[in-house]
Amino acid sequence: MTEMTSTRPYLIRALHEWILDNGMTPYLVVDAGAPEACVPPEYVDAGKIIFNVSTGAARHLVLGNDVIKFGARFGGRTLDVSFPTTAVLAIYAKENGQGLIFSEQDEPKKSGPEPGKVEKPHLTVVK
Repeated sequence: MTEMTSTRPYLIRALHEWILDNGMTPYLVVDAGAPEACVPPEYVDAGKIIFNVSTGAARHLVLGNDVIKFGARFGGRTLDVSFPTTAVLAIYAKENGQGLIFSEQDEPKKSGPEPGKVEKPHLTVVK
């Protein structure tokens, strides 16, 4: 059975577009301590940092499968920011809080039976 890639980058892109399409401001909550995270440390709070990733705030935004990167202004200076998509803890609209929180264990899981093992289908009656 072929393993599938993580759904996280696809969900981030979809929610980013959805939030923008609704005229709202997309924010990302990021684990600042994640390996390969390049974020301004002076804006980290409790190990997390929040970024406005709207079209006006994030220059040259790349929402890649492995890495998210963009340029942004912090305290009057422009910095390049990058972090792995696995470091994204949530994406939400600033105006109403609607979005998605990712679990720490969001990586793909095997959903099919193990080779050589046949699982019988089962139904549950819901009343």
